[in-house]
Amino acid sequence: MKRNFFGTDGIRGQVGTGPITPDFCLRLGWAIGKVLASDGSPLVLIGKDTRISGYMIESVLEAGLVSAGVNVNLLSPIPTPAVAYLTRTLGADAGIVISASHNPFDDNGIKIFDAEGNKLPDEREAAIEQQLEQPMISVGSQALGRAFRIDDARGRYIEFCKSTVERGLHLRGLKIVVDCAHGATYAVAPKVFEELGADVTAIGVEPDGTNINSGCGSTHPQAAAAKVVEVGADVGISFDGDGDRVVMVDADGQVVDGDDLLYIIAKSGFLRGRLQGGVVGTVMSNLGLERALETCGIPFERAAVGDRYVLERLRANGWQLGGETSGHLVCLALTTTGDGIVSALQVLAAMVEMGKSLRELYHGIHKLPQATVNVETHDPAAVAGSGTVVDAARDVENALRGHGRVVIRPSGTEPVVRIMVEGEHADEVRDRAAVLADVARQANGG
Repeated sequence: MKRNFFGTDGIRGQVGTGPITPDFCLRLGWAIGKVLASDGSPLVLIGKDTRISGYMIESVLEAGLVSAGVNVNLLSPIPTPAVAYLTRTLGADAGIVISASHNPFDDNGIKIFDAEGNKLPDEREAAIEQQLEQPMISVGSQALGRAFRIDDARGRYIEFCKSTVERGLHLRGLKIVVDCAHGATYAVAPKVFEELGADVTAIGVEPDGTNINSGCGSTHPQAAAAKVVEVGADVGISFDGDGDRVVMVDADGQVVDGDDLLYIIAKSGFLRGRLQGGVVGTVMSNLGLERALETCGIPFERAAVGDRYVLERLRANGWQLGGETSGHLVCLALTTTGDGIVSALQVLAAMVEMGKSLRELYHGIHKLPQATVNVETHDPAAVAGSGTVVDAARDVENALRGHGRVVIRPSGTEPVVRIMVEGEHADEVRDRAAVLADVARQANGG
């Protein structure tokens, strides 16, 4: 089904420009409520990150939901995976997150979890889009929903995060830099690691509504790297604005991305008999990850980019671990969605249990050089699928002679085409990615 509003990760856009406007979000809240109300008298949780626009969007979503007869529980700024967890444990019918993840502060978005803490299935999104086409009519006063704030949401989530490592495991003796990107983890992540015994230096914990992801967090791990070297930390941990991604830094300030972290978690789980099945990556996952897992005897499969597609393959295979190079990792044995804090804890647990540094743990993965270029366009799908771009990509793959890959895809979260070239030699992949980017720009009209 062609969707007008929902993308691969909910609805997202620039604040003040359709669809992220007050009037649309009011109608969206009402449409969500009408779809849910068909099953009875539902309860919906609303969480958000630290963007200044989150309060505006929260208020109109709340009004729309209440007007459809839905009860609402409002959460303080809190990570996306916390909303998934609380939706499930508080018996809510759905959870809504107001966030644009790793995007700049002037973007925002809305994503929805079902009662089990999973991303809303396609048929529910389709039903909401159909409901949006109907006239907005409020229920009568006696049937209006009620709204309450939950004061202990962060505390509940902190305890959950700590419960995902074995009882008795502690982080005493580890010096950790935690970069919260001035985002949703700022009041949660440092406490999780501190309460497990780590010596924590926290940065990116002063949100002002406009500084989320700005020069910090998982999209700018150099901030954590510099602080790790400055304070002599053992490891750095960088989250994105809504806390579902994590990138780490070793003691030398070297960035450890999602592919490296997947390898560490998978190998540690395999050696301890905890890993069920194999690992799901994406078409963007480095070939070095696939080869390293193969050496360990761990199956590997690629999905389309997007956590919903990773989750689809995990469930189809009965596996439990997957993720993306960006650091959006899914540990299905522990939670239902990508969770940066939970994923980081699995890596720290491996360090403690195996008595090794982060660098020693990812030493077994040897990644091929990759070059990625984003080309801005108003129609990413059309540019990515144009004949000239497809032909150019085929020519590059032929030139790589079976020792590399080309991936060209429309972004599901931004108005860009993403071009990735992977091969044996850094200069070659960089040059060929630049050539493909020029072809894509020409296909876009210059």
